[in-house]
Amino acid sequence: MAGNNGVDQVTEVTNTSWLGRLGQAIVGVLVGIAVVIGSGVLLFWNEGRAIRTAQGLTEGAGIVRSVPADRVDPGNDQRLIHVSGMLTAGGPVGDGDFALRVQALRLLRHVEMYQWQEETHTETRTKFGGGEERTTTYKYVRGWADKPIDSSRFREVRGHTNPVMTYQSREAVASGTYLGAFGVPESLVREFGEPKPLAATEVQANALQIRIDKPVKVIDGVLYVGRDPSQPAVGDMRITFSQVPLQTASVVALQAGASFAPFTTHTGTTVELIAPGTVPAAAMFKAAQEENVTFTWVLRGAGTFAMFIGFALILRPLSVAADVVPILGNIVGAGAGLVAMVCTAALAPLVIALGWLWYRPLIGIGVLIVGAAATYGLVKLAHRRIARKAAAAA
Repeated sequence: MAGNNGVDQVTEVTNTSWLGRLGQAIVGVLVGIAVVIGSGVLLFWNEGRAIRTAQGLTEGAGIVRSVPADRVDPGNDQRLIHVSGMLTAGGPVGDGDFALRVQALRLLRHVEMYQWQEETHTETRTKFGGGEERTTTYKYVRGWADKPIDSSRFREVRGHTNPVMTYQSREAVASGTYLGAFGVPESLVREFGEPKPLAATEVQANALQIRIDKPVKVIDGVLYVGRDPSQPAVGDMRITFSQVPLQTASVVALQAGASFAPFTTHTGTTVELIAPGTVPAAAMFKAAQEENVTFTWVLRGAGTFAMFIGFALILRPLSVAADVVPILGNIVGAGAGLVAMVCTAALAPLVIALGWLWYRPLIGIGVLIVGAAATYGLVKLAHRRIARKAAAAA
């Protein structure tokens, strides 16, 4: 471990032998196999989820009926309904720690504390003979964070201790929320609305001051706990409030008595939507379909990337074995990376296509064709890059 040389950081240098690295890489093969299998399961499941969700939303859009908000019609019980109207609450929502009560749907408290934070930077160097030197630098900086940072886990604890975060962020939801004559469950209220800033006052400052031994100030609607906002000290806090006001909303859900509940479709998915403003049912279903498409692509990307990592772990022993001569290890490593890409390009579309073949055969065939074309192109690219690497080494 090196000294900090005037900078608040420590440096640690570790060495791993070639045999040690090879052993780690072989263990990594087992991890890679598990990752490839898990990512394949995720991709296949995601396609089924996406298709069932889309079909469920299409089903809901075809049977939903719009009803007035001012009365509950027993004839619509257990049916999928669409309602628009003004949201009301049974009373104010409050934060007792700060003597704050407002007429709103939700009240949010956001707390940040000035804390020590550990930044880690690692550099590795492969040595002749296949060993590896790893240099890790732990740098300590102070900054604002909205979650407590456990300084006991720092590499260098001495001089970097964070105090207990006395107050943390929280959210309160109004009770007895109604949309016209319909009760709105808390689960829907928690998903609803865009929080608007709510300025703190001396009332909140005084409520906090009697419980804390630091100065409390109100600065531009923000509570500041500490002596000097321009020069914060570790343990100082900033506390802000926001609210989701009472407003017009639209809901698509099952009418369950005089309340709302998730509607179960024939595909096993559920429909329970809420949006601010007076929004037609068709527009709400369209937005839900678009959200489903976006989420599907996010999971496809995550599953495909995980599959690539899995193949890279499986092939890693080859590059580690070749690292006895570093330049040879670089060539083999580049080739292994391209092979991992080719394997991913071949298998990921295949798994996605199998999912579609299971649920939607025609689209599945199209995905298979695209995947085959991508694999062919990557194989050609791999041959060219490996040839260039070999020529450069010669």
